[in-house]
Formats: sequence, structure tokens, C-alpha cells
Amino acid sequence: MKYFFLVYFSFLLLQGCSQTADYAPKPRGYFRLEFPNKEYQTFDSNPYYSFEYPKYANMYLDSLDGNQPNWYNLAFPQFNARLHISYYPISSKKKFNELVEDSRKLAFKHTVKATGIDEGLIEEKDHNVYGVFYAIDGNTASSTQFFLTDSNRNYMRAALYFNEKPQPDSIQPVVNFIKKDIDRMIKTFRWKKP
Repeated sequence: MKYFFLVYFSFLLLQGCSQTADYAPKPRGYFRLEFPNKEYQTFDSNPYYSFEYPKYANMYLDSLDGNQPNWYNLAFPQFNARLHISYYPISSKKKFNELVEDSRKLAFKHTVKATGIDEGLIEEKDHNVYGVFYAIDGNTASSTQFFLTDSNRNYMRAALYFNEKPQPDSIQPVVNFIKKDIDRMIKTFRWKKP
């Protein structure tokens, strides 16, 4: 009986060694994301503009030292993302041109790691809202930036950042989800009369 078990286990051992295994390391997996339903509310807490933003996001004043009044953050806590919103009054044509150029420079600062930057014009003529939308592809810190203006008094700029190491393949579904909220924000954006 001992002889039988010894032969049997030897046979199993040799059989396991004779087969070659095709082993490949498994890629790192990511958690499945559960996206909330799209529901919106109106942001109307400053004297310059209003817009709709999602109910699952939190709007608050940016309180860092050196920030201007009426700078806000729109936080998406479940995605560890934040849309930084800054506002500037336009005092002259020179100031307007500087603000537009600063937005372009800040967007194109990502060209080192970007695989592409698409610019899109924003024109809501009925509401006097104009601007440029920058969609930045690749392994960059910010994938979405834009500015809105009425071209003579008001200027608002926004940039989306994630509080994570940029990994476009893992955050792309979240970027696509938040871009729909940003589109809604732009379409519902209204300047307030002074």
C-alpha cells in the first residue's frame, strides 16, 4: 500500500513539472464606480453670476491665503475631484486680453504630458456668455479647463483637478461623467446685471 501511494504521488509530481504554464501578471484592477443620478441645483450666492451644479457636489468659497474674493471650489467628494473657479472683474481691454492669454498659457502648460489639447468655442449669445473650453488628453494634472466672459465686465475661469496621481485610463470614466456636469454648468451660466 505504501508503494502504491509513493508511485501515485511521484506520478502526480512529475506530471505537474512536465507541463509548461503560460503565466502573465494580471494588470492592477480598479474598483467599479457607481455614478449618482444627475440632479442639479442653482448656485446663486455671489453678485456676478449663477449656474446649475450637481446635487452630489459641494460648492464652497476657496479660503486659501492669497485667493481673491468670489473664488470657489466645486468639490466632487466621491471622485476626489475639484473644479477650481476664479472670477475677475474686467477693468480694461488690456486686462481682458491678459486674462484670456493667462487661460491659454495655463491650459497649454500641460503640453509636456498631454497627448492632445482640443479647444472649443463657447457662444451663448442670448445670455452674453462667451469663452473657450480646453479638453486636455493624456497623463496631465488637469483634463478640463475653460473660461467664460461677457467680453467687457466679467471673466470667470475654471479648471478640473483630481487629488490623485494622474492615470488617464482609470479616471477617464469619471472625467466623462463630470464633463456632462460642466456642460450643464456652461449652458445654464448667467451673468447678473450690476
